[in-house]
Amino acid sequence: MFKSFFLNKRWVLWAWGGAILLILSLLIQVSITVKINEWYKGFYDLLQNAAKSNISEFWEKIYVFSYLAFPYVLLATFTSFFTRVFALRWREAITFDYLPFWKSSDASVEGASQRIQEDASRFAKIVESLGLQVVRAIMTLIAFIPILWGLSTGIEIEFLKQLPGSLVWVSLFVSLGGLLISWFVGIRLPGLEYNNQKVEASFRKELVYGEDDRIKYAKPDTVVELFSGIKFNYHRLFYNYGYFDIWVNLYDQFMVIVPYLVMAPSLFSGLITLGVIVQVSNAFQRVHNSFSLFIHQWTTITELRSIHKRLDEFEMAIGYKTI
Repeated sequence: MFKSFFLNKRWVLWAWGGAILLILSLLIQVSITVKINEWYKGFYDLLQNAAKSNISEFWEKIYVFSYLAFPYVLLATFTSFFTRVFALRWREAITFDYLPFWKSSDASVEGASQRIQEDASRFAKIVESLGLQVVRAIMTLIAFIPILWGLSTGIEIEFLKQLPGSLVWVSLFVSLGGLLISWFVGIRLPGLEYNNQKVEASFRKELVYGEDDRIKYAKPDTVVELFSGIKFNYHRLFYNYGYFDIWVNLYDQFMVIVPYLVMAPSLFSGLITLGVIVQVSNAFQRVHNSFSLFIHQWTTITELRSIHKRLDEFEMAIGYKTI
């Protein structure tokens, strides 16, 4: 899966050059978000004291925001486009690396065509997308932890006041706690996803055979039986995702108010301004989102684990793993 692209001389420029280009793009985007975070303080402080300020100051702040936001939009758009192209090249590398082994192997692999055509495509897309999000999360943590650490000095809650960088520790604690709970709530999802792909492959295989021989294959009874298996597996999957979605939605809604709960005493005592609390909220959410990346991507990770298992089985069967 990985060596087809990253260890193949044919694809070295795309694999490593493309990865470096995407990382540089993310680095610039994160640096812009840091500037926007600094902008929040001045802008909301201006709004808090609007009666004592001039409208020209407001338009000046808007100009600064536009100067930061428009390049970010263009860069983010380019990154999304290039990511899709990168994933397509990766899929191409995997596909044409598998084909010679598959054609020369006598092994009978369930859903072999699906594994080459669909699973390889989904694997490349998910790994590329998830990989970029992990890199972005690491960069965000490097950029925003010092900011959030410094903003922690404005806390008035006694037991947090004595802890240096308390906002960072609060974010880390709730993120790790949320990840642990998510693991227990979603523990059955990878196995269910894997089983679901197996029954989907069987249904697709019957329909493909039916295209060439509609008398022998794709009979109504067979199709009904296969689709009943699909419905059974999907219903189990939906129920388990339902439990998981309830937990994640509750968790996300609670995290929206956490920075305000922590900073509210300081705001009402006059220790900090509205601009500071908005800046804290923004920085806290970015740090927390980076810490809790795997919570919000749990369903994607579940799908990836299932696809990786299928491709790993396929590689073993066709002898690809032995080279």
